[in-house]
Amino acid sequence: MNIDSIQNGVVLDHIQAGKSMDIYKYLHLDRLDCSVAIIKNVRSGRMGKKDIIKIDTPLELDLDVLGYIDANITVNVIRDGVRVEKTHLELPQKLVNIIRCKNPRCITVAEPQLDAVFLLSDPARHTYRCAYCDTAKDRKR
Repeated sequence: MNIDSIQNGVVLDHIQAGKSMDIYKYLHLDRLDCSVAIIKNVRSGRMGKKDIIKIDTPLELDLDVLGYIDANITVNVIRDGVRVEKTHLELPQKLVNIIRCKNPRCITVAEPQLDAVFLLSDPARHTYRCAYCDTAKDRKR
């Protein structure tokens, strides 16, 4: 398979195999008016299999969303065909309006205009807790 290199844009590498469509959805990549290549199940010496997303336009990405979905992602910024920036992600300490609380008694359910704020409570289990009602939300791996 041959996927062209990009001249100006972003390459998301080292995505856990199967997670690229989650990223596509969360980042609303379907709304872009440019080429977006999703390469699934690429052989990787380090990971076994991985996904890669190539976005053929410069854009600002929500690194908290990416870190929440998969903290092992590498974000590469490409300008004039050369990588000019490489960022390794971590689990975000705080998520704002990325996930919603499922507790029907939470104030964010009754007042949907409030920001949904979750704080990282257990990094080993990828558990976040609602800042308002303390309801736990585990990230599905």
